[in-house]
Amino acid sequence: MAVRVWGMSSSGNCHKVRLILDYLKIPYEWIETDTRHKATQTDAFKQMNPNARVPLVQLEDGTYLPESNAILYYFAQGTSFWPADKLSQARVLQWMFFEQYDHEPRIAVNRAIQSIFNTISERRAEYEGNLSKGHRALSIMEKHLSENPWFGAGTTSIADIALYAYTHVADEGGFSLADYPHIRNWLGAMEKISGHSRMTGK
Repeated sequence: MAVRVWGMSSSGNCHKVRLILDYLKIPYEWIETDTRHKATQTDAFKQMNPNARVPLVQLEDGTYLPESNAILYYFAQGTSFWPADKLSQARVLQWMFFEQYDHEPRIAVNRAIQSIFNTISERRAEYEGNLSKGHRALSIMEKHLSENPWFGAGTTSIADIALYAYTHVADEGGFSLADYPHIRNWLGAMEKISGHSRMTGK
């Protein structure tokens, strides 16, 4: 049984899963699942993931595994995307927590408001409030990348995959990367990895 992925192509969290599988050349079946049409709210889907969200992976033994960063960790173990030493492992997790708590709630949410759900008029205050916080997160990334080529480890790790997902489409949420040259260089380095793809669809 091949790996199966329920995902929405316009979702950065889902794109993370596509990237790790493609980087590692793991065969999988992609099942397009559009949350805008309540595709995750059916009884059948909730039996697979009671939290009713994508991405969701079904492993070769039939086990279901949700949550993008947990999925990244599962597939990265034993590969170059998960470092061997304990401190680097902790640093990778540090940046993955940063992505979920400081980056994604600003960069991804504004992209959803502006480009996915087109609700900017109804959510103007939230959108504008996210701008300064999102630029703060980008500034933290920029400073780190001015001194390090990657996030958390000496080579590309799942922290880079996690942060790439929404950063490379930050402009779709009103965040220009013009003033972040080190981020732009890092994005370019990510896009040279064999099997890489940019996110498609809105």
